[in-house]
Amino acid sequence: MRCAGSFLVPRPGGRGAAIRLYRRCVASSLTALSDAPVLAQVDRGGFIESVHRGVAVITTPDGAVEFALGDATAPCFPRSSNKPMQTLAMLRSGLQLAEPKLVALASASHSGEDFHLEGVRAILAGAGLSEADLQNTPDLPYDEQARNAWLADGHGPTSITQNCSGKHAAMLATCAANGWDTTTYRDPQHPLQQAMAETISDIAHEQIAAVATDGCGAPVMAISPIGLARAFGAIAAAQPGTHEATVRDGIRRHPEYLGGTRRDVTALINGVDGLIAKDGAEAVYAVGLPDGRGLAVKIADGGQRARPVVMAALLRRAGVTGDAVDALGRADVLGHGEPVGAITAVGF
Repeated sequence: MRCAGSFLVPRPGGRGAAIRLYRRCVASSLTALSDAPVLAQVDRGGFIESVHRGVAVITTPDGAVEFALGDATAPCFPRSSNKPMQTLAMLRSGLQLAEPKLVALASASHSGEDFHLEGVRAILAGAGLSEADLQNTPDLPYDEQARNAWLADGHGPTSITQNCSGKHAAMLATCAANGWDTTTYRDPQHPLQQAMAETISDIAHEQIAAVATDGCGAPVMAISPIGLARAFGAIAAAQPGTHEATVRDGIRRHPEYLGGTRRDVTALINGVDGLIAKDGAEAVYAVGLPDGRGLAVKIADGGQRARPVVMAALLRRAGVTGDAVDALGRADVLGHGEPVGAITAVGF
């Protein structure tokens, strides 16, 4: 993992300064997660069985903090919640996709359903490339039904069925459009990854704090929850004709390509006018509202079961209500297959 000083720009003091910056990044993140407040509790039969700590933040249209629980200034890896920003970077770098649904797919952690795979093949074919050029980690489809069907057909893990293949196909297509090397596109020093770092830093209004390798093999770049929320608010409220608006419109029109037909992120986007959202590994969730406000959640222990419940509470705090928000926040605790409690948000 490299801190921003060694990734983007030279820093005074050379390697020693970069190492000191890295140590400050690690210490800040560790403290923020260790000291985070409890944001969700697990009730089983009236007894609190477990709790989840975390950070939650709402930013205003001008990027200031409207509400926060925990230290939202400390960096974290947004994981796949970075993807809409990465798509923005690719559009700024000359990527052209034939349809809005493919823009959503470039930003996706897709479920591996047939229409997702067809879309990935379309992105690749449009750039004169094929599945063989994908370098993301082979995996089975994310969605249980799609995974079972894939296995029943005699297939195993592949790159195209892994949930990040839309992003990787778009990264390859961006390289092809610029004449960049397609065999080294995952290298943090590749022009593609440098462009992504610059765009994320630009729209989050803060420096990249650290860089590591994501689960799919591509670089993942750390920003604070405030920066993540700020970026999503900017994309959601973008002016027509901008690259930001292209990202927003793809997600809004085709949320099933961003997630899948049975995903909570898809249902949330469908259920709230003007909202965009993206879930991420290790329990990250980001939302942009059409008025320019942004919301971000990071659950300290990475527990995904708390992620939607806490985001629902944060949305209500922002004044966003309705059936989609209620459904997002509903999480039963089961005993012998029957509800015996619930996961609920606290502190909001």
